[in-house]
Amino acid sequence: MAAIEDPAAFILRETKVKPVPHAEEIQLHLADEAMALWQKTEEQLGELGLAPPFWAFAWAGGQGLARYILDTPELVRGKKVLDFACGSGLVGIAAMMAGAASCHSVDVDPFAFAATKLNAALNNVSLMPETADITASGLPEADILFCGDVFYDQHMAAKVLAMLERALNEEMLVFIGDPGRSYLPKERLEELATFVVPVTGALEDNEIKRTQVFRFRAL
Repeated sequence: MAAIEDPAAFILRETKVKPVPHAEEIQLHLADEAMALWQKTEEQLGELGLAPPFWAFAWAGGQGLARYILDTPELVRGKKVLDFACGSGLVGIAAMMAGAASCHSVDVDPFAFAATKLNAALNNVSLMPETADITASGLPEADILFCGDVFYDQHMAAKVLAMLERALNEEMLVFIGDPGRSYLPKERLEELATFVVPVTGALEDNEIKRTQVFRFRAL
């Protein structure tokens, strides 16, 4: 199987620097064409059926969380933040811009690691990116856990819920950004804010999504 030896160079070559539509204070390396980038990633890795390049887009849940954090900086000021399934690093960047003490940005995709480092540098903040599946391991030390757009798949949702329960047991505050994905645990959520955000039409069912920010509650 072929490999992309330098993910950072690939990202720089295949994306453009653009402001995040609903958090224009932040710029990211973003893809123009979702399907074209997805196909190119598969071709260069030599593997069909790869997951979408989540790191190349500002997803609705992440945009909602970023906007909420920037608008309520007291939420994260001086706190240790954990950004789960960080993708582009958008939420962690917002947290650091709002005054967080630190942000551990975690994703299973090594391209997300590279994108997060590039995007952090682009926005002059410091993140601690890591490639890991923390749904099956101990959680990094944090005061607050953020996760956006993680309830799109039943198997994934079950793993995330178990992880969020552990986070609550470790006395973390847990916040979720989501535009109404199929497996969102609505009975466990306290709604905090609603936003209407532009998204990538080729990846969604529309080019505008209504996304919400929630606090995840104990049973």
